[in-house]
Amino acid sequence: MAAYNHGVRVLENPTSLTVPRNGTAGLQVIVGVAPVNLAEDPYNATNTPKIAYSFAEASAAVGYCDNFKDYNICESVDASFRVLNIAPIVIINVLDPTTHKKALEEKKYEVVEGQATIDTFGVLADKLVVKTGERELAADADYVVTFDDDGMALITLVDATGITELTVSGTVIDPSAITYADIIGGYNVSTGIEKGLEVIRQVFPKLQLTPGLIVSPGWSKQPNVAAAIAAKCTGINGVFSCEAVVDLDTTEESGARKYTDVLSVKQASGLVSKHLDVEWPCVRIGDKIYHASAIKAALIAYTDAGNDDVPSLSPSNKVVGISGLCLEDGTEIVLDEQQANVVNSYGVCTFNNFSGWATWGNNTAIYPTSSDPKDRWINCRRFFSWWGNSFILTYHERVDDNNNPRLIEAIVDDENVKGNSLAAQGKCAGAYIEWREAENTINDIMGGKMQFLHHLAPWTPAEDILDVLEFDPELLEAAFTGGE
Repeated sequence: MAAYNHGVRVLENPTSLTVPRNGTAGLQVIVGVAPVNLAEDPYNATNTPKIAYSFAEASAAVGYCDNFKDYNICESVDASFRVLNIAPIVIINVLDPTTHKKALEEKKYEVVEGQATIDTFGVLADKLVVKTGERELAADADYVVTFDDDGMALITLVDATGITELTVSGTVIDPSAITYADIIGGYNVSTGIEKGLEVIRQVFPKLQLTPGLIVSPGWSKQPNVAAAIAAKCTGINGVFSCEAVVDLDTTEESGARKYTDVLSVKQASGLVSKHLDVEWPCVRIGDKIYHASAIKAALIAYTDAGNDDVPSLSPSNKVVGISGLCLEDGTEIVLDEQQANVVNSYGVCTFNNFSGWATWGNNTAIYPTSSDPKDRWINCRRFFSWWGNSFILTYHERVDDNNNPRLIEAIVDDENVKGNSLAAQGKCAGAYIEWREAENTINDIMGGKMQFLHHLAPWTPAEDILDVLEFDPELLEAAFTGGE
């Protein structure tokens, strides 16, 4: 029976505005090599995106050690969770323990208090062969394998009575077997398996997060890897865009060993993409050497997070806790601001020690070839990519709705509310959208198409502040005349 109503009633409808779904603006997608033998599941940690919200999660997913030279993913893990404390990150490890491996030669190890330490890094625990005399011991029954803080395997005997020595052989992972081709990766037509940078395609379908920054510390110094990274910044899943932070080579063979080498090395590397933030040289924190891309990408993500996840702030002149600059081999680099500005003029970013270390540089790699503000300035370029991604995420649910004035009004109203809000917060100079009748003909509408024009004006950085000083004789005269 229908309800019987008598009197005055009120009914509230839900707000018609579409709730924005903003992708994590500075989400780092880190591609490279990790010590997967230390992971919880070493054989399922290769060429698949792993998300981590903490250092512990990253370590469990792909393993961790302080050997940044062989395991570049660890640089970004350390930079993100220990240096900047920013989360989440997405990790794509390319080291395959079934392929990138070598034999652990048979060797005798002393047993001390029921335990033997294997002095070779990279041991695959399940591949160990442990013997006492001629008798082979059984894993988990006669011994258990754990790893110490340095990543070395510890064999602990269940019953060590009378055992003073173990003979051990097995298999270890081999990061030296990784080549740039593994980082670039590819797609196997026969198996449908994706590897390396190709796995970036899986980030959104699997994690429902859009990449914000692609990073491959160290490997990105190779021109072919950097070119592949630049190519992956657009057309992600056919629609999304992002930026990347890459390194300029500093090695003795072909790298920029001093600031005056930066231009020629950049040009030789072919780094001209508007989606690339090129970094030079490396940085040092204590006795650790990091490729600058690891620190800079984490710093960008950290800056975004403190700005309501809106990438409108310049990542330049932001304080970062480094100890100094160096080349990859540890050679110290001493830059002053004048030299750092020369590096910036080449479309390369660096660091500046002016009452404390800070990032230094606003230009993408396309500068000075192009001075278009949306492509030249890093924060403007990222704002455009972020806005486009946000638009796609927000209105994908409206695809296949009726193509009518009500839908047009809803999109225009929602986007203009968003633009006005961000402008009022000082996150951009302004942003608005319009639907133009001339660009949406009847034939277009009958064909299921609609087109909008978005006007975006992110703030450009105040990169050059000039104060003109002038001697004023009238002030001097006034001092003697008492102002008369």
